[in-house]
Amino acid sequence: MEPLGATTIFLAVCISCLLFLSAWKKMSGSGNLPPGPVAFPIIGNALQLYKKNLPQSMRELSAKYGPIFTIYLGSERVVVLYGHEVVKEALIDQGDEFSDRGRMPVFEGISMASAVPWKELRRFTLTTLRDFGMGKKRRPFDPTLFLNHSVSNVICSIVFGDRFDYEDKKFVTLINLIEESNKLQCSPWTALYNFFPTLMHYIPGPHQRIFKHFEELRKFVLERVEMHRESLEPSCPRDFIDAFLIKIKQSEFTTENMLRRTLGLFFAGTGTTSATLKHGLLLLMKYPEIEEKVHEEIDRVIGRSRSPCMADRSQMPYTDAVVHETQRFVSLAPLGVPRAVTRDTRFRQYIIPKGTTIFPVLQSVLYDSKEFPKPEQFNPGHFLDENGAFKKSDFFMPFSIGKRSCVGEGLARMQLFLLLTTILQNFTLKPLIDPKDIDITPMTLTSNAPMSYQLIVIPR
Repeated sequence: MEPLGATTIFLAVCISCLLFLSAWKKMSGSGNLPPGPVAFPIIGNALQLYKKNLPQSMRELSAKYGPIFTIYLGSERVVVLYGHEVVKEALIDQGDEFSDRGRMPVFEGISMASAVPWKELRRFTLTTLRDFGMGKKRRPFDPTLFLNHSVSNVICSIVFGDRFDYEDKKFVTLINLIEESNKLQCSPWTALYNFFPTLMHYIPGPHQRIFKHFEELRKFVLERVEMHRESLEPSCPRDFIDAFLIKIKQSEFTTENMLRRTLGLFFAGTGTTSATLKHGLLLLMKYPEIEEKVHEEIDRVIGRSRSPCMADRSQMPYTDAVVHETQRFVSLAPLGVPRAVTRDTRFRQYIIPKGTTIFPVLQSVLYDSKEFPKPEQFNPGHFLDENGAFKKSDFFMPFSIGKRSCVGEGLARMQLFLLLTTILQNFTLKPLIDPKDIDITPMTLTSNAPMSYQLIVIPR
């Protein structure tokens, strides 16, 4: 063997050993960590977790290791919280320690990071959202595009101050970019990127398109920002962008903060709300007797001569229960949005090192059989008392809980109720197959995305 070749091989072996030892040292961690399955250097527990979908894997690991356990996604340490008691204890009782965002490399620079204190940015976003709006043919069609258009236009009216014509080329481009980005976010490729960002950055695949989409979306928002900047009247803000531009002049907020927050609203609002509604329409076709009861309540409370409004919700317990049960049953983000601990944290008998990623498994709470009898069944009765009145539940947390719960929760609740009620006020849903044969199983990896389907809507 030539000396140069031998040297190259020797260096490669040394580097491999160093990488192996570095990963092993990182995975061995520090502190008194919760128990968990044996992890391999570099890949962590990937092989064990991806034999099945992630929520099912978490359920099986919880049965073996208890409500608090440790896994490794690549070399990233993750402490998993499984069940209402530990999730509430961490996110509410010890909310300060569990208030950081966990690392999600694919989103870095979009909506997860911020140069200003997140509490101040969150408070501003919630206040401004409230101020600016929170309160036909019988052919088979896929409802995805219609729902995305409807939800996105509501967000546009709040953020940009006006709605787009559904045929507007820029709006159609915006919707297409968001739709494909949401699909890519749920793909195995993006999951791999989040777990192995350094490696996946150099590997070609569908996940690479998401960054191009993000850049195109940034350009779209920045263009609207410049239009607002030119016509801004500080004494009379028209929308979210105007309010943010005024705030930039008064504080440490920046244009970059505004871009990230706006994109975050579009991704969270359009993706989760339209996906939940898409699940909801499918469930109502599967259970037409439930749809019929909603029709009856709409006719009794609202009638056909006016549009639904949020004030109607308190008089429509069954419809409200259907909306809540859809969110519970769907459990769109089964693992929750990753958190991280702000400092070395004592949690029960364990010490969790600063910066450790936390998975609060929301599906474990939404499917708790003690609170929701037969949780695998779709049953609006989970949110109704014996008198048929709406019944709240502390276990209902599809938007998470605590200091980092979803900033767009109020907007999403409004859209879910109003859009579903408006659709059912005007139409009856008709499936293309027998309701008994409708498959309501979601496509599950890290999120419970709805399957593609078609339906017919019949005017009432």
